[in-house]
Amino acid sequence: MRRYKLDEIPQLWNVVRGDMALVGPRPEVPAYVNTKDPLWMAILSRRPGITDLPTLVYRNEEEILARFPHPERYYREHILPDKLAMNLAYGRQSSPWQDLRLVALSVRYSFWPAGFDPQAIRAAFLGN
Repeated sequence: MRRYKLDEIPQLWNVVRGDMALVGPRPEVPAYVNTKDPLWMAILSRRPGITDLPTLVYRNEEEILARFPHPERYYREHILPDKLAMNLAYGRQSSPWQDLRLVALSVRYSFWPAGFDPQAIRAAFLGN
């Protein structure tokens, strides 16, 4: 279930209830969040979502972290700041069309991961 992200399906109920959005920043482990940082507060003020750009770009996060001797440190020092930057950048230029595209790609790469290229996806949404 985890491989195909099917464990996210129950969260659709939270979308229907209005507690979550389809697209919005994924909740982060509280210990990793600096609530005094205005950048984090900007992210935390948005309604969380089932998917976001960092979720798609880092869809293989477990595999990435497994390559490092200290995965938690790598996550805190590299991945987490990148996720924060992507969420901030996406939030500045998001639109319903971009959100729909993001949902479609999230579904596509969850079930058919062939051809997944995180850098191409990042570039398609953020231009870098």
